[in-house]
Amino acid sequence: MPKSQSARSGVLLIVAVLVGSTTVSLAGGLTRPRIDSEFYRELELFGEVLQRVRSDYVEKPDDSKLIEAAINGMLSSLDPHSYYLNPQALREMRVQTSGEFGGLGLEVTMEKGLIKVVSPIDGTPAARAGLHSGDVITSLDKKEIRGLTLQEAVDKMRGAPRAPITLTIVREGVDHPIRVKLIRSVIHVVPVKYQAEGDVGYLQVTSFNEKTTVDLQNAVKNLKKQIGPKLKGYVMDLRNDPGGLLDQAIAVADSFLERGTIVITKGRQETERSNARPGDIADGKKLVVLINGGSASASEIVAGALQDHHRATLVGTRSFGKGSVQTIIPLGSNGALMLTTARYYTPSGRSIQAQGIKPDVMLEEELPEGKNKRPEDREAEANLRGHLRPENTEGSGQEDDGSSSYVPEEKDKDTQLQYALDLVRGSTSLTAGTGPF
Repeated sequence: MPKSQSARSGVLLIVAVLVGSTTVSLAGGLTRPRIDSEFYRELELFGEVLQRVRSDYVEKPDDSKLIEAAINGMLSSLDPHSYYLNPQALREMRVQTSGEFGGLGLEVTMEKGLIKVVSPIDGTPAARAGLHSGDVITSLDKKEIRGLTLQEAVDKMRGAPRAPITLTIVREGVDHPIRVKLIRSVIHVVPVKYQAEGDVGYLQVTSFNEKTTVDLQNAVKNLKKQIGPKLKGYVMDLRNDPGGLLDQAIAVADSFLERGTIVITKGRQETERSNARPGDIADGKKLVVLINGGSASASEIVAGALQDHHRATLVGTRSFGKGSVQTIIPLGSNGALMLTTARYYTPSGRSIQAQGIKPDVMLEEELPEGKNKRPEDREAEANLRGHLRPENTEGSGQEDDGSSSYVPEEKDKDTQLQYALDLVRGSTSLTAGTGPF
C-alpha cells in the first residue's frame, strides 16, 4: 500500500527548543545561557560602536535597520544558509512552502554578491520571459543587487500579483546586459510532474514543499493505470531540484524503501536517524534517479538514501553538496532565525556537505554550440563563500568542485534521460560511462 505522509522529527521548518546549556534565571522566569566575562567585553564593544553610529553618523540612522543589519552580518559570517527572517520574510517563507505565493517563479542562489538563477519554474512569468539557468541578476528596477542579502533580494522580487519589475541580467555568450520586464503573478508550485514514456513512468520532482509526497504517490498511481501491465519501472528526475522541506525528502525516499535508515542528522548535541517503514509504491520495479549540479539538499537526501540501499541507480553528474540542516527558531513578534544546526549524512555515513552525491553512472550532457564547456561555472556548495567544511568521513573527504546543471529543453536531446529510460527497459548496460559502485 502507498505510504501516507506523516509528521517526523527533524523537519526543516520546525520550532526549535534550545537545550543543554547552563542557564541562569532572569526576571519573569526566563533563562539565558551563562556568559563568561570575555564575551561581556565583546558585547560592550558592540554596544559602544552602536551608540557611536547612532550619535555621530552624518545622518540619523534607523535603529531597527541598524540592529537587523548587525544580526544579518553576524549570521552571514557563519555560513551561506544562516540568516535573519523579519516578520514579513517569515510569513512569506511559510506561504512559499505551502506551494503558492506571489512572485516571478524563480529558484535562485547567491554567488559573489549577485543572484544566480538555478532554474525558472515552468508556466511562470520568469519562464515565459525566457530566463535561463545560469543567468546572473545584477539589478532590480535599475537598482544594483550587490550589497543585499539573498533574502533581501528574494523579498524584492516577490510581491503583489500584476505588479511589474524589471530585471537586469548577464548571460553567458551575450556581450551586453539584458533587461527583462516581468509582471508578477500568483505562483502555484507543482512539485511533481509526470508522464508515461512508453512502458516507463517519468516522475519529475521540482521542489519539496508540503504537497510533494502526496503528489508523487498520486503520480505513481496514475502511471500504473496509464501504462498497465507492461510497466517496466520509473525514472525520477531530481535535476535542478533545489530542495525544500526535510520531512518531505524523508517521506519521498520512504515511499520507495521497505526498511532501513533514510538520513542521519548530526548536530552539536545529538544525532538523529530517520527510518523507513514497510511499503514500496513502485512495487519493487526498476528505479533510476537523475541528478546534477543543481540537485541540492532534500534532493541529495533522497538520492543518497536510494543509492545506499541499492534501490535505485543514479545517473547524471555530481549533486550540489548542500548537506546542512537549517532550523527556523522563532523570535516571537520579531521574526525568526534561519540557523544551520546540523549536517546530513547518508545511511552509510557519507557526508553530503561540500561533497555531494556521486552518481553510479557519470554522464554529462553535451552542450549546444556556442556555449562554453562549463556554462554554469560548475554548481557546488563548495564554491559558496563561507560554506561549512566537510568533516572527515568514510568517504574521500574531498570537497566537490562542482558539476554541470545543464538540461536540454528537448527530451530527444536529453542524453541523461534517454540513457535512464533505456536502463529501466534493460536495453543499455551500466558499464558505459559508469564510475565505481
